Amino acid sequence: MTTASSMGGSSPRVKMRWWQRLVRTDAQVHADELVKRAQALGATAIDSCRVGDQCRVLGVLASVTLRPRSGVPAVVAEIYDGSGSIQLIWLGRRRIRGIEPGRALLARGRLTSAEGQLVIYNPLYDLMRGGDV
Repeated sequence: MTTASSMGGSSPRVKMRWWQRLVRTDAQVHADELVKRAQALGATAIDSCRVGDQCRVLGVLASVTLRPRSGVPAVVAEIYDGSGSIQLIWLGRRRIRGIEPGRALLARGRLTSAEGQLVIYNPLYDLMRGGDV
């Protein structure tokens, strides 16, 4: 096993990267895996998306709620891809089959901002199989 003291003349930067890999939490490892998988499937990392851009994001639904907006029913889901999260809002819907917490999906649409949160309204989406993300 390599220890910090056995790394000899390594630079402090190399030692720091080694230490960071050693002490990563399960959540950090999972987040890194999500980012890599999204990139492999041609999706953009959420932290790279900009308001006004057409975005294609792949991630896991962290939450799904029914939240009326201006008297209109709306399904609101938060998608997390390891780099950040975006709200997906389907207006005029009370429920969408397959849209549930823990489900992986690929969403596409124009990114906007509402109340300080990144949002895609009425996104196109593909539900992913369990092992796809």
